[in-house]
Amino acid sequence: MKCWSKIFRVTLLTGVLLVSGLAPGQDENPPIRPPVDRVNLVRDVQPIFAAHCYSCHGPDKQESNFRLDVKSRALGSGDFGDPPIIPGESEASPLIGFVSGSDPDLLMPPTDAGKQLDENQILILRRWIDQGADWPDDLAGNDQLTTDHWSFQPVVDYEPPPIEELVDQDFPLRSGLDHFIAQRLALNGLRPSEPAERVSLIRRVYLDMHGLQPTPDQVNAVVKDDSPNAYSKLIDDVLDSHHYGERWARHWLDVVRFGESTGYEVNRDRSNAYYYRDYVIDSLNNDKSYRQFIIEQLAGDVVGVDEATGFLVGGPYDLVKSPDINLTLMQRQDELADYVNTTSTTFLGLTVGCARCHNHKFDPILQRDYYSLQAIFAGVEHGERKLWSKTAQGQRETLEQTQSNLQKQLELIAGMRELAPKPGEVSKNLLPMVDAKSNTDSFDPVKAKFLRFTILRTNRSEPCLDELEIYSTDLQQNIALASSGSSATSSGDYANNPKHKLEHINDGKLGNNFSWISNTDGSGWVQIEFPESMKIDRVVWGRDREGNYSDRLAIDYSISISSDGKDWQEVSSSSGRHPYSIDGAEPENAFVSRLSADNAARAKQVLAEIKRLREEVKRLEQTIPVGYVGKFKTPEVTRRLYRGEPQSPREEVSPDTLTVMGTLGLEADSPDQTRRLKLARWIASKDNPLTARVMVNRVWHYHFGRGIVSTPSDLGKNGTSPSHPDLLDWLATRLVENDWSLKWLHREILLSSTYRQSSRPRSDALAKDAGCKLLWRFPPRRLEAEAIRDCVLQLSGKLNPKPGGPGFLLFKIDRENVHHYFPLEKFEPEHFRRMIYMTKIRQEQDEVFGVFDCPDGGQTIPDRSRSTTALQALNLLNSQFMLEQAGYLATRLKETSGNDAEDQIRFAFELAFSRQPSEAELEDALGLVEQHGLEAFCRALLNANEFLFVS
Repeated sequence: MKCWSKIFRVTLLTGVLLVSGLAPGQDENPPIRPPVDRVNLVRDVQPIFAAHCYSCHGPDKQESNFRLDVKSRALGSGDFGDPPIIPGESEASPLIGFVSGSDPDLLMPPTDAGKQLDENQILILRRWIDQGADWPDDLAGNDQLTTDHWSFQPVVDYEPPPIEELVDQDFPLRSGLDHFIAQRLALNGLRPSEPAERVSLIRRVYLDMHGLQPTPDQVNAVVKDDSPNAYSKLIDDVLDSHHYGERWARHWLDVVRFGESTGYEVNRDRSNAYYYRDYVIDSLNNDKSYRQFIIEQLAGDVVGVDEATGFLVGGPYDLVKSPDINLTLMQRQDELADYVNTTSTTFLGLTVGCARCHNHKFDPILQRDYYSLQAIFAGVEHGERKLWSKTAQGQRETLEQTQSNLQKQLELIAGMRELAPKPGEVSKNLLPMVDAKSNTDSFDPVKAKFLRFTILRTNRSEPCLDELEIYSTDLQQNIALASSGSSATSSGDYANNPKHKLEHINDGKLGNNFSWISNTDGSGWVQIEFPESMKIDRVVWGRDREGNYSDRLAIDYSISISSDGKDWQEVSSSSGRHPYSIDGAEPENAFVSRLSADNAARAKQVLAEIKRLREEVKRLEQTIPVGYVGKFKTPEVTRRLYRGEPQSPREEVSPDTLTVMGTLGLEADSPDQTRRLKLARWIASKDNPLTARVMVNRVWHYHFGRGIVSTPSDLGKNGTSPSHPDLLDWLATRLVENDWSLKWLHREILLSSTYRQSSRPRSDALAKDAGCKLLWRFPPRRLEAEAIRDCVLQLSGKLNPKPGGPGFLLFKIDRENVHHYFPLEKFEPEHFRRMIYMTKIRQEQDEVFGVFDCPDGGQTIPDRSRSTTALQALNLLNSQFMLEQAGYLATRLKETSGNDAEDQIRFAFELAFSRQPSEAELEDALGLVEQHGLEAFCRALLNANEFLFVS
């Protein structure tokens, strides 16, 4: 059934009948009156709505996004965003098209759902709409978009249930989470499993938290520690290790669809995208507050962590642009959809992307909400950016401030006059000719209420001014700012361009995108009125203070002041400068030769220092790395798109969040950084009911193989219900209370009796809960591709521990326009680093481990599948990589244990399984070594389930 066919139902509810003017018990299908001169809503129209049309969600009025019994919905936003009813225009109203059957696929009501409207009823609706669709406010209905879905409700701080009868030696209630687990088990007639054996638990912790096997020394250290807090010290050790960040960063990179190539047909590699990967690893190892982790990834450029915004552009990007405007617009929409989808699923656990073309079919998310979120990211683009550390940024700012102060000194020196020029005579102490970037006009202190800057001639087109600064003699600060109470007027403003508005002349923002342009070619004036008369002595102005544009420059100008806005006195003008040269041929310091000897010496000294500082800034910039972490621009206007079609724009949409959850209070023209920072702080708020729940659920999912909600990126109505909702809220509350510390959350889980249970199956429990949803044991699971490879290298003794930096490639790249990737046939030590450091090429997989359900970063993967295929077994047994590693392991066994086969086998078991072989295992292993050699035994060891599983 098509989407619109779902919108209408034959629904007769008491609430609708009352809105229609019918009381319960009245005839629900009264005879339709013939059209009258003036159609009445209650008498003529709402009975038709009640009898034939209701909403896209049927009787669930709270989650209905399209309501014909609510005025603002019927005349406002329909399922596709457009209003179903357009007052005065029945032919243009979608409702008439639906009920008249002009499109059989969108017929309302559907033919299988009830009786269609007759011609007389359709005529009534037509006439009512054409007459203006009069709808009194007292019959408007409730427009509040609400939901009773659990994940949108405030987090509840539940008390762990008292269950003392379950406290025993095998399952002591060490954590509040144990109470919740034990209670659910008891309610379902189940009991917890006994504790895991000590060595098994040690291996579980290392494999789970590091993705590596514990070494014999690590195992022995814990086994020999008889103190009551031996296990607690183990947890502290694994959380303090940098291997923790390497392991858990891989989980996060799956969720945020991180890859290091563009994808699509050209699939070019991104050699400098790794900065984001290293940022994630370091953040986890440093136990950065999850709240701060969120803010940095959405607005790292604002808070001084540039590499964090690699989150935004970590996904695929279509480099091939088309001259076809339709394709170009669609490509941009797909980019923005990626930002919205990844952000909403990662942090909120909501599929907001489903509202791109129409209102969400399950969750209270309007199509307008989708585009409001899209507007947040309207200034984000794929690309590279310099990664300024806080230290380097501070160094640059200091150098630039010093340079700016010297420049002001130079301008004062250049402007000094020993004698005032006679009429018609040009002073030899003229200021430098006008500069598009910045100019200073100084004059004797004078009291004024108004200052006017008049442009008489430009080098081209209408004049442009980027921030007019006026400095007070007494306050020594810019008093022209609107924020200081000053107001601006002008001779006329450039029309219909948000970059060039009068308000930009004194808003404190610099650059071409925040400037004023006159509406007259070659001339114009702009005027600043102060809150009160003030003594001023200096004006600073420019065409583009960032130095990117030099057209529209005022080359003939006058600066005048007034106390009443009527009588004006000139205080400075372009006549005090050297004449403008079109080619700028005059050297920067040519004015020095026209100064007195003392002033010339001072100017030369200042110029030399400015030159030195510029060179130092340039050297500093050359040391700053460039990373693929996105570029930012002034956001374009965002419009809601009818059915998601770029060629069907509707009304302008302001940046905001989900209607059902409140508002960010942003203006339509809010700057890019403001938008992203406001969204980040809203997501990271302790009052957001989704954020902490989503992250707690993710961490739980990776510890136990299944989340409390088994759809980790969808906590909406189409996701699964939580198995332990009270536990989820209890952990979410504690996470926030503990400063959003993820290490606290890990520690709480790892120290619990729930986590320490044995993984052995029990027939009684399997009969009731085969999937171990209720956690009556620790659920065993196979390691992921990366952990398997890392453990193989660790066992062979070839694991390269080098952390961070550029990744290693397992492909040879043919870098044509379209990049082609060919798997390596020979491996060097540089390829034996942990797999988290492998350059993640989209659409390509490592020949050996890619078959272990390894995602390629093409889309967000919150939960990897775990398939079992013949190719997996063949790769682990017979691939060139595994044959080489088996050989390296055999060499290690010989070097450590000599030539005694039994010693070699015992050491191998200790390395791979943290235990000694049984007599039967030893006998079989000796027979294998004797018959086929030590390398064959090593291949068998690397393929053992015990080696490949967390249990």
